This record gives sequence, C-alpha cells and structure tokens, in this order.
Amino acid sequence: MAAAGCYSPARIVISCSATTTTSSSPSARPLRVAVVGGGPAGASAAEALASAGARTFLLERSPAGAKPCGGAIPLCMLDEFAIPRDLVDRRVTRMRVVSPSNLAADFSRALPPGAHIPMLRREVLDSFLRRRAAEAGAELVPGLVTSLSLPAGPADPYLVHYISSSSDPKGAGRGVLEVDAVVGADGANSRVAREVGAGDYTTAIAFQERIRLPDAAMAYYDDLAEMYVGGDVSPDFYGWVFPKCDHVAVGTGTVAAKPEIKRLQSGIRARAGPKIAGGRVVKVEAHPIPEHPRPRRVVGRVALVGDAAGYVTRCSGEGIYFAAKSGLLCGQAMAEEWARTGAVTEAGLRRGYLRRWDDEFLLMFRFLDLLQRVFYGGNAGREALVEMCADEYVQRRTFESYLYKRMVPGEPWGDLRLLWRTVASMVRCGIIGREVERLRRLELQA
Repeated sequence: MAAAGCYSPARIVISCSATTTTSSSPSARPLRVAVVGGGPAGASAAEALASAGARTFLLERSPAGAKPCGGAIPLCMLDEFAIPRDLVDRRVTRMRVVSPSNLAADFSRALPPGAHIPMLRREVLDSFLRRRAAEAGAELVPGLVTSLSLPAGPADPYLVHYISSSSDPKGAGRGVLEVDAVVGADGANSRVAREVGAGDYTTAIAFQERIRLPDAAMAYYDDLAEMYVGGDVSPDFYGWVFPKCDHVAVGTGTVAAKPEIKRLQSGIRARAGPKIAGGRVVKVEAHPIPEHPRPRRVVGRVALVGDAAGYVTRCSGEGIYFAAKSGLLCGQAMAEEWARTGAVTEAGLRRGYLRRWDDEFLLMFRFLDLLQRVFYGGNAGREALVEMCADEYVQRRTFESYLYKRMVPGEPWGDLRLLWRTVASMVRCGIIGREVERLRRLELQA
C-alpha cells in the first residue's frame, strides 16, 4: 500500500549553552549525560534519560543528514517506540528473494493476516526521534565531538569537547560539556569508542542509490521488497530493492570486497534490470556498518549503543530496531542507577544495560551469525538459502522472530524436517551453484 504522501519533518532549532557547567554533589543536582550521535540509538537514549529527569545533551554533527539504510523495521517497533503511522512510507506485504541463478522465492506466503514490514526513510525517522527527545527535555547540540577528557577519579566528570555546527552565531565555535556519563551512539567509526579504547571491529560497507522510477515501475514496487543473493551482487551479503515514498532504494553491502563496491552495485542494478529501467538516481550514499559487537561496550561511565556497539545482525543486516532498543536500555540503566545511588558506575552499566541486552538478544545474534556463515559462503549456499526461503515452516518461524523480536521455540518434527531439507538443498544446490559460478566466470572473460 503506497503512502498517501511523503512525510516532511519540521525544522527544529534548539539553542543551548556551549559553556562548561559547574560541579556539585550528585544529591543536589540531576544526572548529566552527553549522548553523542542523534540516530535511533542516541535519540532513544536521550529521550529515556531526559524523561527520567537527567540533564541530557544530544550531540549530532549533521542533523539534516541520514545514514544509508534499507529502512525496514519490525512491526513491533511501531508500538514499542510509539512511532506514528504517517512516518511509514510503504507497508510491504510481499517479499521476494532471488537466487544467483535468478530463481525467485515468494517469502510472504506465511505473513500473518494484517501484518506487514514498515519501510521508512532514515532522515524522517531520525528527525522524529530527535524531536521527541527534545520535547522530553534533551538539549540538542549540533556539533562534531573532537575528543573526551577522561576523569581522574570515580567522582570526577568527563569533558566532552566539540565544534559547534549551529547556524546561530551565538552557539558557534568550540564548546565543552562537563558530564557524569557519556553514551556513544556515533556509528561504526565511533569517536567515543576510540577515545575510551573500546577496541576495534570489522566493518562492512553499505552502498545505496535512491532511484526515482516512472509511475508504472514504481507501482510494481508498491508493496514489494526484493533481495538478491549471488557473488555478482555481494560475496558475503545481499543486494536489495526496497520501496520508499517516491523512489526505491537499490543497494548492496560487503566486508570482503570493499574496493569493488561499485562493481557490486552495478551487479544489483543489472539483476533488477528492466524493473528499474528509466529510473533517475537522486541520491548516492555509502556508510560503514559493523560486522560484530565491539570488544568493550562499556568502559568506565561510557556506554556504547547502536552501531558504535556493533549491534547489526549478520545475515539480515538489520540494525534500526537494535539501535533504538540498546539506546533505550542504556538510558534507563543510567537513570535507574543514579536514582538509587547518586552515581553511574561501570559495574552498574554492565548489570543494568549489558546483561539485559545480552539476555534478550545475544542468542538471536549468534543464530544469525551461524546462518550467514552457512549460506553466504558461495553460490551453492545461496541457492540453498533461496530454496529454503520458499518453505512455509521457515517463513513462519522467520516472521515470528523478525516481526516481534523474539526467538520462538521450534516444533521438534518441523525442525527435524527442516534439517533434512537443508542438507538435501545444500547437496542439490552445490551442483547449481558451481554451474552458476562457472557461467559468471565465462561472462567476465567474454
């Protein structure tokens, strides 16, 4: 179902002081937190903190920008995060997965009645979440964080140094914020993570073109999302065509072949072929995304959330919900510990944030990591993946987990049948996969 119109976020300008605040005892003042990064993770953390009475500074270097993103979110996120329905561009009810040999599996036969996958633009979602955080009391600081001065002792503050990008001359220049704790929500190349020595991790690159299609072609993608797998679109991920308000997002991602990302993007465009013919590219985007959680997600009174923490699932590449959820849990943990003890501590963050996160999502991340290693290693595995996607039991289990973000216990006989089908598919598709790879090599030599 197409959206009635494109949502346009209102322009928000919030003025805040760039001067250093003065120290006082925890019991005599509210908790002070700097949240670095204004995407779903940072905005959700800022809202949770501000709603609990903390003085919250939400620093975002580019409020008008947005991370390249497919834009799909699970249905449960609309209610859990109170996202207005008019922010949704498209309600996808048909999903198609296309194999290296161009065999397609309809992945929507087991979609529950009335269910759909909401598609949004990140600039719309992020702007809304930041505005709501500001309405809860967070102070929006447009600026680039350049460094952190670490505290000498457990009661000393962090100093957050930044360069303001405010259009207001009164807020321009360099600034310093004195805070009790910091939330790093500043993406895969997190400055906060580097400043506190949180460790490195492997990143992928996501590349996406926004393509405005003729009306007839856009109608084809009215409620349809497509995923393409194959070595020609990505050696370790997938390519996508996702519908938005007045365009489609066409993109791919990879860890192993970053220098070849433009060739892989040409591959997804070739695979989509006539369905996107006549389209006009209106925007080109690229951005790093994490491949696994960062070695240290809490260091002292600094907590990492979203991409900065590495919360993007392998196999599916999903990150929006996990970003918002991690920000919410982190903000709540900081506010709760301060209310109880008048302090924020590393032990408290590990207990109140990390343990809750891992208890709820660690198994899901490990399961999707396993699927990625089994099915994305070559075209044989990708052919088997698409064949499995046509199975109604697989679809039902997938939707139960994805739409509502819970790992649902399987049915013993169904799981046993699925195991045998998986083995049979891997054996059978090994022949198809090798043939596809041979044909691709011949095509490149021609």
